[in-house]
Amino acid sequence: MRRRLVLITEIIAPYRIPVFNALAARPEVDLHVIFLSETDPSLRQWHVHTNEIRFSYEVLPSLRKRIGKYNVLLNRSVTRALDRARPEVVVCGGYNYVASWQAARWAKRHAIPFLLWTESTGADQRRQHFLVEKLKRSFFSLCTAFVVPGTSSRQYLHKFNIPDSTIFTAPNAMDLGLFAETANAARVNPGAARRDCSLPERYFLNVGRLVALKGVLELLDAYSQLDPTIRIDVGLVFAGDGLLKDELARRASKINPGTVRFTGFLQKDRLPEIYALADAFVFPTLSDPWGFVVNEAMACGLPVIATDVAGCVADLVQHGETGLVVAAHDVAGLSSAMAKLATDAPLRARMGEHGAGRIQHFSPAAWAEGMAKAVTNI
Repeated sequence: MRRRLVLITEIIAPYRIPVFNALAARPEVDLHVIFLSETDPSLRQWHVHTNEIRFSYEVLPSLRKRIGKYNVLLNRSVTRALDRARPEVVVCGGYNYVASWQAARWAKRHAIPFLLWTESTGADQRRQHFLVEKLKRSFFSLCTAFVVPGTSSRQYLHKFNIPDSTIFTAPNAMDLGLFAETANAARVNPGAARRDCSLPERYFLNVGRLVALKGVLELLDAYSQLDPTIRIDVGLVFAGDGLLKDELARRASKINPGTVRFTGFLQKDRLPEIYALADAFVFPTLSDPWGFVVNEAMACGLPVIATDVAGCVADLVQHGETGLVVAAHDVAGLSSAMAKLATDAPLRARMGEHGAGRIQHFSPAAWAEGMAKAVTNI
């Protein structure tokens, strides 16, 4: 039986469009997506590719304001949008917006199943505040069921005594084909990408915001601790932008020998080229509910070095198989892992191949199947 699903999420993120398209194509789901905002210009520089959207959607009027470290997003017309959409099931991506609470209470009033789609994990630094935890428990009590991207989020919900029978998995996914195909083409003809971004012949790659929480300072320190003979041959490339860019550049200028490059922010169509030519991808985050850049790197056939607090690690980064896992903040351990991969080409190739195989299970079709199962089995 086809069910009318309204999915509420924050912004039109490029990596979400393929999975929503896949869900909309399933015969058992009649999908309508409500975006709380088109984008977040204070944090993201993504182009919004609305021409790629193949599902019914709307963007609510909104007011966004940053208060200290908090990102406040207020919306009008949430309940009116739900009234118009007439859902049989509501899925809400997160609980930290006023609109999320409005949607949950609307669903309760109308006796509509309400599912929370959450990536929270036990290692997320944002979970520590007592009031936040209390509000979270209150929100969970409004939920009929839960959808998680993987193992870490499922285990986190268990700590709240949420029955496993009410937790469904929709594995976090992105457009594997785009990244794999573009990466393969770049390896055949690497000259243009190297010239455009001034890439070293060999390099470790980091992609993401240049902020402290992403562990970029620890990564630069780890690179500086590599043996000089490695730094002569292998550089470090940061693809992204953020508040720490100038500080990183200042510190990088003191590393000798060594090559550190900053590409600035790159849109999704340019990223596969940068992944393709790297020796390995390094994700040194200090707190991250998932880490889609790891999906991207593995789709491009790269071995991954990641910290143990990343939500994706339990499902994607098998230590010694698809990459290496180190403790967050452990600069020496991170440097040792980088040295291991820099000096062992067969190991890099083997891990990259295993990772490319594993990531096939994290496709838009797999995500859509998991979400559809949740929607039709509650």
